[in-house]
Amino acid sequence: MVEFSEIIKKSREERRKDKFKGTFLDYLEILKEDPSICKLAHKRMYDIIMSKEVEVINTNENPRLRRIYGNTVIKKYNIFKADFFGIDKTLMEIVKYFHSAAMEGEESRQVLYLVGPVGAGKSSLMEAFKKALEMSEPIYAIKGCPIREEPLHLLPRHLREKFEELLGIRIEGDLCPVCRYRLITDYNGEFERFPVETVEFSIRGRKGIGVVPPVDPNNQDTSVLIGSVDISKLDLYPEDDPRVMSLNGAFNVGNRGIVEFIEVFKNEIEYLHAMITATQEKSIPSPGKGSMIYFDGIILAHSNEAEWNKFKADHTNEAILDRIVKIEVPYCLELAEEIKIYKKIIKKSRFSAHIAPHTIEAASMFAILTRLAPSAKVDPLTKLKIYNGEEIVEKGSTKKVDIMELREEAPREGMAGISTRFIMKALDIAMTESEHNCINPIGVLEVLIKSVKNLAIRDDDKKKYLNFLQDTIKKEYHKILEKEVTKAFIHGYREQAEDLFNNYLDHAEAYVNKTKIKDKSTGEELQPDEKFLRSIEEQINIPDSAAKGFRQDVTTYMFYVMRSGGKIDYASYEPLKEAIESKLTVSVKELSRVITRSKVRDEEQNQKYNAMVEEMKRNGYCDHCCNVILKYAANNLWKD
Repeated sequence: MVEFSEIIKKSREERRKDKFKGTFLDYLEILKEDPSICKLAHKRMYDIIMSKEVEVINTNENPRLRRIYGNTVIKKYNIFKADFFGIDKTLMEIVKYFHSAAMEGEESRQVLYLVGPVGAGKSSLMEAFKKALEMSEPIYAIKGCPIREEPLHLLPRHLREKFEELLGIRIEGDLCPVCRYRLITDYNGEFERFPVETVEFSIRGRKGIGVVPPVDPNNQDTSVLIGSVDISKLDLYPEDDPRVMSLNGAFNVGNRGIVEFIEVFKNEIEYLHAMITATQEKSIPSPGKGSMIYFDGIILAHSNEAEWNKFKADHTNEAILDRIVKIEVPYCLELAEEIKIYKKIIKKSRFSAHIAPHTIEAASMFAILTRLAPSAKVDPLTKLKIYNGEEIVEKGSTKKVDIMELREEAPREGMAGISTRFIMKALDIAMTESEHNCINPIGVLEVLIKSVKNLAIRDDDKKKYLNFLQDTIKKEYHKILEKEVTKAFIHGYREQAEDLFNNYLDHAEAYVNKTKIKDKSTGEELQPDEKFLRSIEEQINIPDSAAKGFRQDVTTYMFYVMRSGGKIDYASYEPLKEAIESKLTVSVKELSRVITRSKVRDEEQNQKYNAMVEEMKRNGYCDHCCNVILKYAANNLWKD
């Protein structure tokens, strides 16, 4: 039995242990033991990211990733692993910014600005940083300080060099006007007695995390950024008295943490002037007639590309542009990663519909095809497969296409196309309208076709998108479905594929080495069976003239794999794998015509049909989608 009171009590005790209350002198003793406690905002965020571990991927050990990234070292940060897919290079750029800023280089005085198409994940990345900060360790701050500042600001200038030497740290920043007033009036300048406490970050509580939404141009007030003067106290105190200040602006709140500007360039330029001093001078104006206030924080901003282009086109904005580190957040262009995005979103929703195999894959293919730039080198579907790290087999050999060249000819790729939200809406509609609580690729493609027809886009784009759905993806799905039904139909498909592979390898090796094959049953020595070899090779359109070269390529490659300590099977060499699967498909096509038609099925065929259904169900289909898919296959794949 779960004791809720015990869980609550334990949590409260743990949080109480983390709390610290003492004097500045006590804080100095703690700092002496662990100087790393004292850190600036960018360093804190970088440490949070790195504390969750980093997976460094050696692409030389992963053929698929090597095809995608070449020899580039790829780092996957665990802090982003569960929520962001297909934008590893973007995440690496962001972490590089934090690393440089943590070293207190120029980036520490720059705004991190994310730009990209709608639904690419800019806002989600911002939320990830804010949540990471919220879940981080508490920090030490001057008790009662409205901007929760670093206690070391209490040290007077003439003592700082000495304390920096003693503690092995660097002290930056000055007391805010409120704490300076309190130090003089309440503690008679005895800074060592000033109370210090630990404080946490909170998004909802506006503690260390400030958010600036777009403000109406007719009603812009810098108090949203820097706080305001409490006019009710002006009768009691002078205008420059710290006691009249309400330091509750976004920069005050986000000190030592984050200040996020949502759709930053929708604001008037005058409104953003505070950003200039906050970045370059690390200070912000105080409300009223007070002095400048030290600011240590990460300024994050984001917007869509149209707003960025409009802003940078105005040369009067150069001061802000010079203080921006721009990082593009494109749409995902890797099919395997795009699929993960929708699976994650569906998992977080309350939808419980069964999803037939390849349903999300078909929707993801459409999303990526709309984002790809046309190329003279390859068709869109081939480009999609290359970007997914797949080997492209044509006429029996792997097609060599330089992925880097494809990317170089389309540097803006991924910055336009169909958004993740559009695809997710279509999946939502399909699940909502499903009568049997099950969705399949055929139904989802129909929903996408209807959705595209209602899109307010150019006619040329609409025609292109519909062609992807009605022709490109449908044909590709037919190939996938034919292979899948065939695999389910052939009992022990893997075993048959391996038998064909081993036989082909034996005969090809004997042919290349001009030796004979020993029959395992009779011990008789036989000539290599060229008719059998050709029956495999013809499946991938290898002409007679190229057969000898193909057999040499296969045996050479397999010998290389074995010599390197690798394991060989029918899927080891992509062209041969393609040929074997095609051979098995052809061998059952005639029978498949019969088994998918209930009217002409006899008892034996019925048993085979039922066995195939059971195999498909083991592969992820339910009774309903299995029935729908097989009827569709009968009507579309094996027409007379």
